Amino acid sequence: MKRDDLLDLNDVLQHPGRELAVDISTELPEELDVDLLKPLEGYLEAVSTGNILLITGSFSTRAVLECARCSGPLEVDVDFELDEQFPVEGTPSSLNPQDYARVVSDEPFPLFEGNNLVVEQLLRQSLLLSMPMQSLCEFGWEGNCPVAESRANAALPSTGRPEFTRLSSLLKPEEPER
Repeated sequence: MKRDDLLDLNDVLQHPGRELAVDISTELPEELDVDLLKPLEGYLEAVSTGNILLITGSFSTRAVLECARCSGPLEVDVDFELDEQFPVEGTPSSLNPQDYARVVSDEPFPLFEGNNLVVEQLLRQSLLLSMPMQSLCEFGWEGNCPVAESRANAALPSTGRPEFTRLSSLLKPEEPER
């Protein structure tokens, strides 16, 4: 049974120097932590040197993230480059018919099934590493974000009678002493 998320790299591994290039578009349906607004699109290129499998590529998408200050939704463009190397053991079958080359993957989450790359696992890992750690809305840390201010005001405890609270908002901030 052929799976859509597997990329067969056996031909590249058995013939060092041969290159495979594919265009990829995926919505990462198994990924629940990221909300993509458009599919993750780009290309992968794979080539084997005999000892190392080199996988390169470039991808982009648009995702919804949460503002680190006010928790509001943000639409963010995410672009990343892939440059991965995986060790290869064995002798390519084009050089020795008694043996064959195979990828040795020591990743905590399997990226290969035999000589087939689990494309969505590799893309998911790279996408998550490329996401900004603290995405901020247009107000940033310094600006007066109305959402953050309203949440902060709602969290403040009431300090007495409501009419005095309303009156205190009429006071102008004190000027700094010179």
